[in-house]
Amino acid sequence: MPRTSKFKLLVLAGVALLPSFLKRPCYRFFFGYRVGKRVRIGISILEAGICEIGDDSQIGHLNVVIGVKKLTLGDHVRIGHLNIIRGGDEVSLARYSELLRLNEINSIREPEVVNPVEPRFSLGAGSIVTTGHKIDFTDRVEIGRRAIIGGRNSSVWTHNRQRTLPVSIGDFAYVGSEVRVAPGGCIPSRCIIGIGAVITGKIEAEGWLIAGVPAKPIKELSADDRFLIERKTRPDLPDDV
Repeated sequence: MPRTSKFKLLVLAGVALLPSFLKRPCYRFFFGYRVGKRVRIGISILEAGICEIGDDSQIGHLNVVIGVKKLTLGDHVRIGHLNIIRGGDEVSLARYSELLRLNEINSIREPEVVNPVEPRFSLGAGSIVTTGHKIDFTDRVEIGRRAIIGGRNSSVWTHNRQRTLPVSIGDFAYVGSEVRVAPGGCIPSRCIIGIGAVITGKIEAEGWLIAGVPAKPIKELSADDRFLIERKTRPDLPDDV
């Protein structure tokens, strides 16, 4: 994707200062963005080749989206404040998902690697990324339905110096603070990843507590544990999400 021109960024910065009810028609008319009904957008820069924002979504202040080929937000998506989303072919936040604050979601432009890459990031329906996390999607990152990257300061990596591998996080997974996911990491559904764990590859342990360096299954989750990770991630979450 060509680099964003300074003129376009200046125009987008100007649009960002407008009241939300004026932003929506400006994005539609000047940039061809598809913006749904009752969408609220704060003082944030949204720069994407294609941008689709579903009904009732909210974007807070001081977020920067830049260099993304296609940005898709489902309905009722919430983006908080001070997040950075940069690069890649596609960034998709499914309906009722949430990106809170101070997160960095980044794809390296034209990486010098020996394998084909698929720079796509997808956050599943009803899933949440909380605060201060770093996600590299130089290759594909898929986060399933109603998963939570909780706490602070976890990081997900899809590349090393010369090679990339995709990363996946399953449905209803809970990832605690300070977790590291290496290229090729695969977190199963309905599991809890303990604080400080390092995921170095595919783990097949659905329904288990996973912890350690390198991470491994520690114990099977109790009925109470499973109840907690399968609870709704938002009070307004529909039953079918």
